[in-house]
Amino acid sequence: MYSFKNDYSEGAHPNILKALMETNLVQQEGYGLDEYSCKAIEILRDKLNNPEANIHFVSGGTQANLIVISSILKPYESVISANSGHVNTHETGAIEATGHKINTIDTKDGKLRPEDVKYILEQHVDEHMVKPRTVYISNTTEVGTVYKKRELEELYSYCKENNLLLFLDGARLGSGLTAPDNDLSLSDLSRLVDAFYIGGTKNGGLLGEAIVISNESLKADFRYYLKQRGALLSKGRLLGIQFLELFKDDLYLRLASHANTMAAKLAEGIVEMGFSFLTNPESNQIFPILPDNIIDKLNQKFLFYVWSKEGDNMSSIRLVTSWATKEEAVDGFLKELKSLMEV
Repeated sequence: MYSFKNDYSEGAHPNILKALMETNLVQQEGYGLDEYSCKAIEILRDKLNNPEANIHFVSGGTQANLIVISSILKPYESVISANSGHVNTHETGAIEATGHKINTIDTKDGKLRPEDVKYILEQHVDEHMVKPRTVYISNTTEVGTVYKKRELEELYSYCKENNLLLFLDGARLGSGLTAPDNDLSLSDLSRLVDAFYIGGTKNGGLLGEAIVISNESLKADFRYYLKQRGALLSKGRLLGIQFLELFKDDLYLRLASHANTMAAKLAEGIVEMGFSFLTNPESNQIFPILPDNIIDKLNQKFLFYVWSKEGDNMSSIRLVTSWATKEEAVDGFLKELKSLMEV
């Protein structure tokens, strides 16, 4: 059974394991003040072209989302998200548990646009309702789509005009930055969102995300929020070492590019067999629409999620490739799908 369920089924890239072993007995300061974390922060600031960026390493994406969003909002303020957004669908009410409402809106491609945010603002007009304050987006989105620079510029501009903060979930940012049609860079993100994070867990790391805060007003006392939420690891070196390795020689982008290449090969083969997709394949998550009887048979040899019903006897499935996906696994899936069509 080969798994296309996610991009974190494998452990970590060998370079990371090697670095962790080689530095294992070197004594270091704790809580992210070690030399490896400090060096990784400097490398990231250089990649961001932002020497003043505030960078903090945490263990996971839900933790990053919860801490950033809750630190931004006052008790009566809320966060705007696409209905498919990770904070709304797959975080067990983590944001709501901090006392903040999520204002959601349906979008076909998982992206938010100024008109979507405007709609939410028009529904919340006085002190009898929560006050929308932060806009949450992700790149790539939960349905595998990728923001273009123009889209992000328009959304950020609208947020500034309406005193809103823009936060980007970057759990799969590597895939977004190496998508074939991508025109965004890390330095673009640094100036077009108030805060975001760079995902390591889903792109070759054992675990870890790098929170980047660009907005000066959000930087003060952020380490207090980290400590209070249990995110300030005493052995912070474990996260710093991983990001130091991931951003040496562009390993981070090369790993993400491989995942995208494997997903593109899957998508091309599926298209050649005459099937369509829930959203246009752009990244390492693709969503082909297949007959239910074929899905049931594919599930006997491959692991994946059935995503949504799409008419009578048809469903979309989610196939996710990773930095470690082998080409023979992709070939095997396509071969099996073709054989099932011929039955």
